[in-house]
Amino acid sequence: MKLSVIIVNYNVKYYLEQTIFSVYRAVRNLEAEVWVVDNASTDGSKEYILQRFPKVHYLYNEENVGFSRANNQAIRLSEGEYVLLLNPDTIVGEDVLEAGVRFLDENPQAGALGVAMLKDNGGFAWESRRGVPTPFTSFCKMSGLGSLFPKSRTFGKYYMRYLDETQVNEIEIISGAFNMIRRSALDRVGLLDETFFMYGEDIDLSYRILLGGYKNYYLPVRIIHYKGESTQKSSYRYVHTFYNAMLIFFNKHFRKKHLLLSSLIHIAVVLRGGIDLLKNKVQLRCGKKREEDMLGKRILCLGAKEALCEMEQILHANGMTAAFVEADEKTMPQGHLTEGLCFTDYDWVVYDVDAYSYRRILSLLQEGFGRKPLYLGTYSRQWRHLVTHKKIWYGKD
Repeated sequence: MKLSVIIVNYNVKYYLEQTIFSVYRAVRNLEAEVWVVDNASTDGSKEYILQRFPKVHYLYNEENVGFSRANNQAIRLSEGEYVLLLNPDTIVGEDVLEAGVRFLDENPQAGALGVAMLKDNGGFAWESRRGVPTPFTSFCKMSGLGSLFPKSRTFGKYYMRYLDETQVNEIEIISGAFNMIRRSALDRVGLLDETFFMYGEDIDLSYRILLGGYKNYYLPVRIIHYKGESTQKSSYRYVHTFYNAMLIFFNKHFRKKHLLLSSLIHIAVVLRGGIDLLKNKVQLRCGKKREEDMLGKRILCLGAKEALCEMEQILHANGMTAAFVEADEKTMPQGHLTEGLCFTDYDWVVYDVDAYSYRRILSLLQEGFGRKPLYLGTYSRQWRHLVTHKKIWYGKD
């Protein structure tokens, strides 16, 4: 077995469905297996997914055991030479997994790799490349120095913005949203640290891979990460869990070397957590307004005639109108960027993923970002529901 894809799910069955759908497209030339570990979902995920993807290995936990422990369950049972940890709110381009496997095959010093993660409007997610959050690097991020000097190799190391996002680069920290790991590296450095319930485990594992004598890499192949669709990021629980993970990492790797800084770092983390909680509350209100405002936004739909008819029914049933263009990757390879469509007049673009490959959709979304970011919606006649960053628009089953 070449590749084991492991996805931890919690109450996001429709996003998970799209993720698995994209994964199976991407492993068509690979010997691969897909594992889903469900942390006590109550939305019928198991029955829904197994009905649509009977080859998936599905593990259901009676309680939420956390991200690290859930991944470890599947890692121990899986057989792939390489292990991919993948979030259930991602879309994987058809070229991504083969590119990752090929890179690990050709670079035995590589312990793990990450990829170019896009936001749902095509913007580049800086979490795609990060540096080890040493006390100084963390101070630069929390104090704002990293934002003031983003291209600085001294102050801006947290997000490594000085690296070219279009080139292969050696990096330090790989996001847990997409982390392809050499199994022999896991055998040497150990699995995910289950002290981390959620967040921080990817930083810890990446750092241990480096300490184990391997290198971590960034590949400029694209995925979309909806970024925490299953997490209420405005909640106290989220902020507490996220910043507690920072403290766990510091105490594990740096406290002995920086005893004098320990109290200051703890205070700084608590203060930053409080600030982020207030900020996220404001963003949540804006996010709710953004979702409600979709009713008045301009939507462009591209795809096969039958899919367009179904999209029109779904949008009409939800009080929305759109422009519909019959197209596919062969007849209109530039998609919404095609001359004459005036894509800058729209706010959303919805693609029929049976007419366009994910690779093409992600490329077009990123290409158009600089001129006018469009939020992405996807539709397949196999799903019969329209998937967006915040909401699922349902059709008839």
